[in-house]
Amino acid sequence: MRECLKQELEFRTSRSSGPGGQHVNKTESRVELLWCVWESGCLNEEQKGRVSIRLKNRLSADGVLSMASEKYRSQYRNKAEVTERFMELILACLVPAKKRRPTRPTRTSIEKRIKNKKIRGEIKRSRRDDFGES
Repeated sequence: MRECLKQELEFRTSRSSGPGGQHVNKTESRVELLWCVWESGCLNEEQKGRVSIRLKNRLSADGVLSMASEKYRSQYRNKAEVTERFMELILACLVPAKKRRPTRPTRTSIEKRIKNKKIRGEIKRSRRDDFGES
């Protein structure tokens, strides 16, 4: 799956704003990764839906995921870094979410909650009585 996804990636390079002095002004070390969810041949429809739902805030209007790296001075290292982050992100999205099994509060926790409510009500009632007499 990893190799299949790597073949679908598109990269763009640009000048980085990171460290490097004069070097940064003449090399394109920043790497931007582009990947279209809906055009992917590696994922089935269910997986595409899961990825698009989980990454909806990171996708463009046409379903393109864009990630960039300018951490290193080397274009090669930036490309490797952004590709690794992409793989981790996609593989994490493909893991199905565990279904929550509803639980009931224990008898002790219910009794404790009611006891605290009664104490709090008693405190408020005592305040009200003090102001009522004056």
